[in-house]
Amino acid sequence: MASLAAAKDSPDYWERTTEKVERGNDSKLHVTVVGGGIGGLGAAIGCLLAGHDVDVLEAADQFGEIGAGIQLLPNGSRILYRWGLREIVRKLAVRPGKVNMWGWKGNLISSLDYHDAAAQYPGSDFLDFHRPVLHKILLDRAIELGAKLHNSCRVVDVQCHADGSGANVVLADGSVRATDLVVGADGVFGHLREIMLKRPDPPIRSGDMAYRITLPAAKLLDDPELAIFIKEPQVNYWLGPDAHCVNYVLRGGELFNFPLALKDDIPLDQPNRVPGDVNVMREYFKDWEPRITKLLSKCESVEKWRLCYRLGLDSWNDPSGSFTMLGDAVHATVPYYASGAGICLEDGAVLGECLSRIKSKSPTEKQHALAVYESCRKDRAVMLVRRGNVQQVLYHFPDGPEQMDRDEKMKMQPPPPGEAIAWRDPGFAPQLFSYDHIQEVSKIAALSDGVQNQPRSQSCLFSRWNRAGPKRLLRASIASHKM
Repeated sequence: MASLAAAKDSPDYWERTTEKVERGNDSKLHVTVVGGGIGGLGAAIGCLLAGHDVDVLEAADQFGEIGAGIQLLPNGSRILYRWGLREIVRKLAVRPGKVNMWGWKGNLISSLDYHDAAAQYPGSDFLDFHRPVLHKILLDRAIELGAKLHNSCRVVDVQCHADGSGANVVLADGSVRATDLVVGADGVFGHLREIMLKRPDPPIRSGDMAYRITLPAAKLLDDPELAIFIKEPQVNYWLGPDAHCVNYVLRGGELFNFPLALKDDIPLDQPNRVPGDVNVMREYFKDWEPRITKLLSKCESVEKWRLCYRLGLDSWNDPSGSFTMLGDAVHATVPYYASGAGICLEDGAVLGECLSRIKSKSPTEKQHALAVYESCRKDRAVMLVRRGNVQQVLYHFPDGPEQMDRDEKMKMQPPPPGEAIAWRDPGFAPQLFSYDHIQEVSKIAALSDGVQNQPRSQSCLFSRWNRAGPKRLLRASIASHKM
């Protein structure tokens, strides 16, 4: 650990890229990643760089990503750069200059300079992507490293061998694929989690939904109040009663992303993604500041997405060492502080780092690697999901004492612990942004000494979640964020 700490002080430490491990067949795993989204492709890249063979199974008839914009914070961008993607990422992503926090009537509450903030965390940037662009970057890197891609592969079962030697992946067409390790990365609404648990386990409804809007940037350029959003790349949040709005530019200023979060009114028996009514949306926000109503007037159609989250798992791994979980399938968070994609990339980087250290394909080696992976990720994932739930409450205060207290804290310099701008909260931002997956794996691997069982502190944490329930712990967490 001392040598690693010294290396981090070296000027080029944060500029290094991870080299692919060369290994023989005696230690090369065949890894099957189930899910071809951002989390699954991140897992594939991590495992490929660790020297293993990877197949990626995608249920859809083609690899791709739906959705509009996605923000990536310093912890996520650092991993992309470690994976050798700095040049292409900086070419295709937007690096916004700042984030502005507004009241719903148009009063500026506070701002954060993103470039100054990122400078505190070497080897990183704040980035805004069109989601399909980020997906394509990861897909191309996985292919470059040797990933084999298979579409139209819907997994219906994973059968782990009792001796830990591997698993069979059963597809909907009846075919079976043998593998050494299965990585379940099929997203918040996927089924691999239920296959591992052997019981139904739907995601938790947050009580909110989102209108997701993407506009051609050219539509805004004829209005000086709106054109600044395009000409000076920035992120803007408007906070209001039971709702908030966000905007930022994509594709070098070609597109304008404009999601709005509010109370979920999608009927319980309906899918999680349904068509929305533009007129209903405009009516809901008609009393918000003029820039919001102007933007909504330019929208011709809209979809509604129910926002759900997952609280984690008691164990991320099957005891055999042949099946593990990753990404939103484990720990989906509400998208209220732009952390979801970065957390998934962290998972893939940590899993790859753990698997880079195995010396053989034995069950014991796999079990140990997965135990370290879980120990690195479990508590952190719960912390980050909980912070998303806290942001949901902080952003949606009705006008009144709590809202005024929130706004006053956002204006303070230096900012106090627990403030609503999570990216500079001194009690949270350093934990989020300074994450070094290599150092974390080295630390946990040194402590674990081959022990597979999770530390008692983790067991106690999940017992508290089970006993108290998410609502009570959420209230306690919000209280802890108040001065």
